[in-house]
Amino acid sequence: MIHPSAYIHPKAQIAEGVSIGPFVAIDADVVIGANTWIGSHVSIMDGTRIGENCEIFPGAVIGATPQDLKFKGEQTTLEIGDHVIIREYCTLNRGTKSRGATTIDDRAMLMAYVHVAHDCLVGKHSILANGVNLAGHIEVGEHAILGGLTAVHQFVKIGAHSMVGGGSLVRKDVPPYVKAARTPLSYVGVNSVGLKRRGFDQKTIHQIQSIYRVLFVNGHNTSEAVKYIKVHEEETQVREHILDFLANSERGIMKGFRYLNGHKS
Repeated sequence: MIHPSAYIHPKAQIAEGVSIGPFVAIDADVVIGANTWIGSHVSIMDGTRIGENCEIFPGAVIGATPQDLKFKGEQTTLEIGDHVIIREYCTLNRGTKSRGATTIDDRAMLMAYVHVAHDCLVGKHSILANGVNLAGHIEVGEHAILGGLTAVHQFVKIGAHSMVGGGSLVRKDVPPYVKAARTPLSYVGVNSVGLKRRGFDQKTIHQIQSIYRVLFVNGHNTSEAVKYIKVHEEETQVREHILDFLANSERGIMKGFRYLNGHKS
């Protein structure tokens, strides 16, 4: 299962069933879980921890040191969960002393040429399409989908079950359950199709739509909208999830609906 041209440091920990293709290089401080497949010309560097049943396609560079001038060689890690798919030429950097780790959680899919910088958190079942670039300290919630060529500013948070249109520049936080697109990035509706696919019932989806009408459509500023939602919306798990996201937003949230050619869209 290991091609003779691969270089594997004797101290690397390789579990049973791992397949390693030609011209792969694996450093000493690396742990790879059972039944993971590694294609040709992959580089896996010190500090990388890879779970079970992952697929890493040719040319990926996994666990390189951060592209951060404050990094001074401290011991940090890149933590990759189980059943993660990493396509061709992805570059995933390990953490800095700020957080200590970059994390790609279970069943995430990173398409070709994705870059994940230091100290990011990429949630379970999330999808980063071709050419997505994440700067440092970004949090991507579970089941989030980022369209191809999307670029995300450092420290931005992207909520769970959200969907960001391809080619977007994400400078502000994107709340959970929404669709985001246009320039500048704006709210374009609730991700109702994705929510239905993941088992959300119609009552819950209607409440999410009602909350975001208050926040993004009805002309309130964020603090006014939060007060209104607390009074008028039933206390549910999704309401609290949205309110917690808003309360913990440090960069501020994206814009609401905007007028285009004289029409609100």
